[in-house]
Amino acid sequence: MPSRHFDGRRVRAVRRAADLTQSQVAKALGIADPTVASWETEQSSPDGDKLPALATALGADLDELFPREGLPDLADLRCDAGYSQYQTKDILGTKSAGPVANAERGVRRLQPAFAEALAAAYRVSDQELLAAQERSFGNDAPLPEPPSDERRRDPRTLSEKISFMVEHTYQGGQTPPTDAEIAEIINARAGSAVVSDSSVHDLRTGARTDASPQILDGLAAAYHAPPQFFRPDDEAVRELAANLELIASFRCGEVGSMATRGGGGALNTRLVSFLNDLLDDIEDGKLPGAGTDTDLD
Repeated sequence: MPSRHFDGRRVRAVRRAADLTQSQVAKALGIADPTVASWETEQSSPDGDKLPALATALGADLDELFPREGLPDLADLRCDAGYSQYQTKDILGTKSAGPVANAERGVRRLQPAFAEALAAAYRVSDQELLAAQERSFGNDAPLPEPPSDERRRDPRTLSEKISFMVEHTYQGGQTPPTDAEIAEIINARAGSAVVSDSSVHDLRTGARTDASPQILDGLAAAYHAPPQFFRPDDEAVRELAANLELIASFRCGEVGSMATRGGGGALNTRLVSFLNDLLDDIEDGKLPGAGTDTDLD
């Protein structure tokens, strides 16, 4: 399957453009200085799982610096997540990396529990991981489209999170900010030009998938979201997404009682309690404009 393309000369050019020394890059990756030099002269090349850290050290986008044609297989997903095959034993809680090694070689498919654990560690959906596994077995599986409910309730990528915020916070004719407006907010918070409107467009559409903490915090400010919503914390994102859905349903008049909607620990119980009290006040006619016989006679 297609591994990422490594060009040592381009790495050298990007490093110099970023005003970084080989020693600085080596230190960021925890490797020896000569290793970076050998990569740049293409006497050797880094393992695939080192490419994400190298791109980060250079301040470059992984897909732009090390492009890949085609869709990833299991080994590609592991490398993109920055894991060596040996490290996967800790993810699975097994004595060896045998289950992953066998799946990557197309020998034996992962047990469902192992597939779920790897998907979480690799930060992809279960469907994406299973499709990648099929590619490891020589089956040209397309990248699956997540079910609409999953994409709506559990946004994972930056693009999905932005779409989620737009869907659930801009209603009743409200217009979300433009790419240029978002870039302006991000740059103002950062105190320097860290992003352009075209970069925001790439993040919003999924053409670019990674961003610095400054950009993530700026996105949160632009969309009036808690900062942790755009950070890589799946549990926090799920809770915030569930709460936003709850508020959106309340706005649209789709909610009667919240008593049964907080199961499974997904929703913030304080928010549920607050909205329940608010609904009770509306039903009792205690709020202005509530009920059928208040302020109308």
